[in-house]
Amino acid sequence: DLDPRGLGRHQNFCLHGGLQHRPRAQRQIRAHPAGGNFLQQMLQVIAHVTISPPAGKKASAGLRYIAETLFLMIVTADEAALTQTPANLFSTVRARTEALAAPLSPEDMMVQSMPDVSPTKWHLGHTSWFFETFILKNFSPAYKVFDEAYNYLFNSYYNAVGDRQPRPKRGMLTRPPLSDVMAYRAQVTEAMLDLIGLAEKHKDWPGILKLLELGCHHEQQHQELLLTDIKHVLFQNPFKPAYSQAAPDKAKKTEKLSWRGFAEGLVEIGHLGDGFSFDCEGPRHKVYLNAFELASRPVSNGEYLEFIEDGGYARPDHWLSDGWAHICQKELSRPLYWERRDQEWREFTLRGEQPLNPGAPVCHLSYYEADAYARWKEVRLPTEAELEIAANGPGGPGEVWQWTSSAYSPYPGFKAAKGAVGEYNGKFMCSQMVLRGGSGATAEGHWRPTYRNFFYPPDAWQFTGLRLARAR
Repeated sequence: DLDPRGLGRHQNFCLHGGLQHRPRAQRQIRAHPAGGNFLQQMLQVIAHVTISPPAGKKASAGLRYIAETLFLMIVTADEAALTQTPANLFSTVRARTEALAAPLSPEDMMVQSMPDVSPTKWHLGHTSWFFETFILKNFSPAYKVFDEAYNYLFNSYYNAVGDRQPRPKRGMLTRPPLSDVMAYRAQVTEAMLDLIGLAEKHKDWPGILKLLELGCHHEQQHQELLLTDIKHVLFQNPFKPAYSQAAPDKAKKTEKLSWRGFAEGLVEIGHLGDGFSFDCEGPRHKVYLNAFELASRPVSNGEYLEFIEDGGYARPDHWLSDGWAHICQKELSRPLYWERRDQEWREFTLRGEQPLNPGAPVCHLSYYEADAYARWKEVRLPTEAELEIAANGPGGPGEVWQWTSSAYSPYPGFKAAKGAVGEYNGKFMCSQMVLRGGSGATAEGHWRPTYRNFFYPPDAWQFTGLRLARAR
């Protein structure tokens, strides 16, 4: 759904504040190990020509092309090349968030289409609030809070921090305006870069570094949420506008499915301790697996269509009790974003509405839908341990997150961190299911084989699909 090669053709970038107001950020990019001089020139073009062109003038097609190229460079940046220092990691992550928001108008960024969706403007503010609340307030004595009211507006679920705007009402925040939120981002970014510049001189640097890594990966999570949320927002518009005007994917044949076998035995799963991980990915521990086989790829649109045409949504024998009640209550007969018109199946994507691509992985399935399909095929969903063992080795995230049959629960020996930051994962370990594998919208360098995503069984607005498993 999100092909980085096609995210150009944006004729209007509206960041309302940006890198042109960040001399410190510009210095960091200028010193970038991946060719900072070129990136610096590109930033000046996008900031001064495309975002804020001179009065009465429009950016030429050539300049728009250069700006779009910068957009692609930021969005698809190779983290291995761009994140050799904490400053580079932080700058790259912050720039990518704003690049993802760039194709949107202020009106786009305001809408909340359902309680689970957050407006883009709120994502931009919340990711800055995280750095301000957990780092700048605690470790930068000279830092002046941008606006005390933002602690209420942009707190997500941290009870220890204080009260907050109810999640279903984030779309009511017409004030502060987007320009103020972008000024807030600029202030936080500048202050963070100044603090990072102290590095080894700061007595609390080891603790700051851990929170900095957590904050960057937290923002990368919100980058994917920004895309899934704006997709749901744009889908509500009767004209089904595209987030990106890129050309649609060419229809492709479904790769023949094969099965990879794994022997039974005692295995270890969980993070080893090298590099960043969220607390819920550990401790590493032993799990016994029976022999199993795993499908070579996720289920495709064409294969899922066969389930629909066989009456899959009309036969309760395929469904869990809660799942059958859910689809009956919601009157569901197809995946989210699928529609059938004029004898043709169509799917809404970030590029707008397109003919259904039968070879692409089926996406935006709830856990109930994924489980029903597996039952229809007389196989099952894999466990998270099975997918982790299969994912070990070279490679990156897949095209869709894959539902597992594993409940999101603590690993043996898990302990949440003390303080407000300990609310990040642990308190959600109830009534949710684990997803593995990453998606096409997952930021480069963010995913790892031990990564545990989690959502409630009815949730379908994320980039979620499935891979099949069976006993060997």
